Amino acid sequence: MSAVLHVRDVLPSEAESVRLFLEQNGWAHRLGSTEHFAQLIASSQRTALAVKDAQIIGFARGITDSLSNGYLSMVVVSGQHRREGVGRALVEHVMGENTDITWVLRAGREGASEFFSRLGFEPSSIAMERPRSR
Repeated sequence: MSAVLHVRDVLPSEAESVRLFLEQNGWAHRLGSTEHFAQLIASSQRTALAVKDAQIIGFARGITDSLSNGYLSMVVVSGQHRREGVGRALVEHVMGENTDITWVLRAGREGASEFFSRLGFEPSSIAMERPRSR
């Protein structure tokens, strides 16, 4: 019998556990210090944590005004749990049910475009970005 997947908001007390999960899954370059990451979580209007058998297996966060625009910032699923619907559940949790919000994201990783296309995302010819300083 397989364990049940739970997707819910991240609690402030879980920030360090989430940071360690992300570090273990190739995102150390985007996390900064423990304090910085805790601020990222606190400043994100939407977060999602996927838990199975009391273990974190996925995380996502989004920034939005909850009316018109949203930015899906991070979607990470542990390698052994990919292709199980975890990523879809995380994205759906972050985006919520308001279909009036236009969500944008950067899909640069291998397979990301195909994954997000299945969730209704389309390539955009009008997006621009100002990259962060290195």
